[in-house]
Amino acid sequence: MKTICLYFEIHQIVHLKRYRFFDIGTDHYYYDDYANETSMADVVERSYKPALAALIEMVKNSGGAFKVAFSISGVALEQMEIHAPCVIDLLKELNDTGCCEFLCEPYSHGLSSLANEDCFREEVKRQSEKIKEMFGKAPKVFRNSSLIYSDDIGGIVADMGFKGMLTEGAKHVLGWKSPHYVYHCSQAPSLKLLLRDVKLSDDISLRFSNSDWNEFPLFADRYMDWIAAFPQEEQVICLFMELSALGVAQPLSSNILEFMKALPACAKERGITFSTPSEIISKLKSVSQIDVPDPMSWCDEERDISTWLGNPLQREAFNKLYSVAERVYLCGDRRIKQDWDYLQASNNFRFMTTKDSGVGLNRGIYDSPYDAFTNYMNILGDFISRVNSLYPEDIDDEELNSLLTTIKNQGDELTELHKEIDKLEAKLAKAKPATARAKTSAKAKE
Repeated sequence: MKTICLYFEIHQIVHLKRYRFFDIGTDHYYYDDYANETSMADVVERSYKPALAALIEMVKNSGGAFKVAFSISGVALEQMEIHAPCVIDLLKELNDTGCCEFLCEPYSHGLSSLANEDCFREEVKRQSEKIKEMFGKAPKVFRNSSLIYSDDIGGIVADMGFKGMLTEGAKHVLGWKSPHYVYHCSQAPSLKLLLRDVKLSDDISLRFSNSDWNEFPLFADRYMDWIAAFPQEEQVICLFMELSALGVAQPLSSNILEFMKALPACAKERGITFSTPSEIISKLKSVSQIDVPDPMSWCDEERDISTWLGNPLQREAFNKLYSVAERVYLCGDRRIKQDWDYLQASNNFRFMTTKDSGVGLNRGIYDSPYDAFTNYMNILGDFISRVNSLYPEDIDDEELNSLLTTIKNQGDELTELHKEIDKLEAKLAKAKPATARAKTSAKAKE
């Protein structure tokens, strides 16, 4: 039986303000609060509120047969807590239906998986704790920023305890293989991989309202006919996209939500179900490994990381940022930690791209990639000087590594102690009924 895995990403850009060279050392606040508030309000009204309301309605009208998954960056959750608590309320309402799964991703929606393993692990752990705090359950499935994946990244994700990971069904990786199966990581067979169907996902998120598209207008029954026509053995169809596709990329006037609402009934008529990523991973076996030595993503025609690191400007900014990763990892300054999250966000590097991706890129306040680079590097100059004031540059890497090793060892010791506590608590819980029975028996004999 075929099943659809429908997943939405939610990330919100934290807009940087105009920051001049002469601001370095005097102004340590880097953000455009007005742009952050107004852009959030815009996407909430145009997309998040109506789309989430529609998804809740789909769950209720289908009697729980419709299921959906989300990953939300920690940065986006912070912005919603400040500017759009109504969205969090809708997400919690959807969570309460039992038909929604929340995945884990890097807290910053950044590129730490490509730069620094310790930073990557730290922000994934922080994001997992944030999701558990807000929605009551620790995530078991992971998705990296923009579905970035490689064999090495998969190995790290598996080591962190995740059972599955979402990534792109990139043609240059799959070759003749279909994305409609469960695969596994070549470095860690225990990590199952769900691959995005590029065409079917983009039919909704990119092409739905395009009147020049040869399939326009697209109706739910025809869309489900395409899925039903796949060979019987191709059981998993993964549709991954940004939630803002419903209302922003595809305006509400295009009837995108009416199309979505019709999908569950059309699927049921054809014997097609909806499943969460965890359900698929627990029920289906992997058919084979996939080999991804170089990172891939869901961006641009190349499906690689050139969107963020494809030119010298981007690589210079990226390397400069992560040159202080070890120092930021050590520091306890909450303001620096927050700035680190916001400066890591992948959109900061995408604004510097010189590629013609074929999809319009809104650079916001920037006139060009060079303008974006200059502004970011000015901010980075101030940020790095603040970090170095805590951990001066004359502290060499060997001393930093020694401190990190000490911290890691202490963390490992705490983990082991927590495990011992859990074991003792479990033994105590088992012992209590036996003790109670013994007391009852003794009283009866008296």
